[in-house]
Parts: sequence; structure tokens; C-alpha cells
Amino acid sequence: MRLNELSPAEGSRQSPKRLGRGIGSGLGKTSGKGHKGQKARSGGYHKVGFEGGQMPLQRRLPKRGFKSRTKGNIAQVRTSELNQLAGESVIDLALLKTHSLVPVHALGAKVFLSGKVENALTLKGINVSKGAKEAIEGAGGSISE
Repeated sequence: MRLNELSPAEGSRQSPKRLGRGIGSGLGKTSGKGHKGQKARSGGYHKVGFEGGQMPLQRRLPKRGFKSRTKGNIAQVRTSELNQLAGESVIDLALLKTHSLVPVHALGAKVFLSGKVENALTLKGINVSKGAKEAIEGAGGSISE
């Protein structure tokens, strides 16, 4: 087999319409575009949602709501969940992922106060709420950025 011998499978490609080639073709004269009007002319199409100059529906309706594209990137961790990692020297995002405390796709984590902190923990590169910071430092732990 050679490159010049390759051809598409039989019936997989349809030959294009030959427009404006006489009455016998069925697509002569107006080439299937009808008579006059915007769609019959060259370049005669308009954008999606165009309503002939009337104010389009997507502009008539009020704008409402907002969907954050980064909302799911920062995972939330409770202070009570950190007690599972008592034997670890430094707690970072990778460690939280390996213990399945945050989703694998999370780009960051934030610890918030929910439950007691029983051990001295060292957090590195994890955001902490005001209440959680006081609880962690009160238990003898530390937080570094």
C-alpha cells in the first residue's frame, strides 16, 4: 500500500452540491436560496439570537446570579479532622490529600474552627480562620505560610 493508493471508504464522503449550474441540476438560478432577502445575498447572515432589530431575548431578560469558577478549588477542613494527623510533624496540602481530608483536585485548603484541637499541630501553606488559629496555637501548635 502506498500513500497515492489511499482513498476513503465507499460512501463515506458525499460530493458537494454544485450550485448555479443550470435548471436540470435542481440548484440553478437562485442556487437554492429563494428570491431576494438577506439570506439570499453574499455575507447575508446575522449573529445567533438576532431578531431582526428587535431587542433580543437574552438582552431583554434581567441578569441574575453568579457562578464562581474557582469556588471548588479551596477545600474546607475542620479542626476536629486534624486530630487524625496527630503523629505527623508538618501538615501540608499534600498530606491532607493522602489522608483524603481534601479532594485530589483541590488547589488549596482552609482550616476552620469546628471541634477541639487535642494535639500540637504544625500547619504549613494552609489558610486558617481566626478562630481555628487561636485553637491551634492554644493547643501548642504553630502556623507557617
